[in-house]
Amino acid sequence: MIKIKDSITSEIAESICTFSPIENGIKLNQWLSTNKLKLEELLLKKGGILLRGYDKSSIAEFGKVTSIFSSELLKYRERSTPRTEVQDNIYTSTEYPKDQCIPMHNESSYSKVWPMKIWFSCQLNAEQGGETPIADSREMFRTLDSTLKKEFIDKKVMYVRNYDGVLDLSWQNVFQTEDPKQVERYCTNNEIEYEWISKDHLRTRTIREAVAVHPVTKETVWFNQANLFHVSSLPIEAREWLIEERGYENLPRNTYFGDGSIIPDSIIDEIQDRYKELSKAFPWEEGDVLMLDNMLMAHGRNTYKGNRKIVVAMAQPHGNSR
Repeated sequence: MIKIKDSITSEIAESICTFSPIENGIKLNQWLSTNKLKLEELLLKKGGILLRGYDKSSIAEFGKVTSIFSSELLKYRERSTPRTEVQDNIYTSTEYPKDQCIPMHNESSYSKVWPMKIWFSCQLNAEQGGETPIADSREMFRTLDSTLKKEFIDKKVMYVRNYDGVLDLSWQNVFQTEDPKQVERYCTNNEIEYEWISKDHLRTRTIREAVAVHPVTKETVWFNQANLFHVSSLPIEAREWLIEERGYENLPRNTYFGDGSIIPDSIIDEIQDRYKELSKAFPWEEGDVLMLDNMLMAHGRNTYKGNRKIVVAMAQPHGNSR
């Protein structure tokens, strides 16, 4: 029972699998349980599955949907954006100004361990915009300029963050503790270099790979957040003010090559442009549930007007020492 809704363009339908009921009375959870293995196979092939047209689900029911595919949802650790927990390990999507886009990225690809699966549930659709564009990470790796890829593969990516609670998240929020010793243990265990500038100001440096190999499909994917953390992703007025007021070393976040050298804006622009060329988007409908393989598919967020509520859950931790 596969049916492509009219509101889904053929372009997005080719990018992900879309399922909706062809008759009334079909219970989503029961149908998912019966078809779990087939859906897992399709997820590995397409990278994403959209469930549309079922009865609008509550957050609690959304949690039950995710439990069909994973017994335990992940806590939002090593946070990079403000979110609110609405139920056990279910969070609001990134709480970011509605007039600014969120660049394409794979969730927590800056971390030593990341979720393999991520779900989105549309509880309230925006008046205008607010789509969650997606892009195939395999295609990103395949089509990026070979010289650019080689430089990232050879040098890796360094993420530099300053947590002082003034212009970005505090270290207490990011690491979910008030104890500096717990932060230090976490950093040590996760290969993060840390430096206390003051008791309220922590600086970290993390070097990670720029690409990864999917553990099941064995495909190579573009898997980093160099573009999202790079200062050039900010609006130009904010960027210039931050650099002038704080200098590069004290920016809330920025990315460099792993050897500490600056990543030119032109390279980040090339990555952003490639994401734009590959990205596909569909208008949310209330009740939609989108499941992504987090390594195979990157996602972002478009600007919007009005109120919008998308909740997010993550599961199936995976990673390596990198």
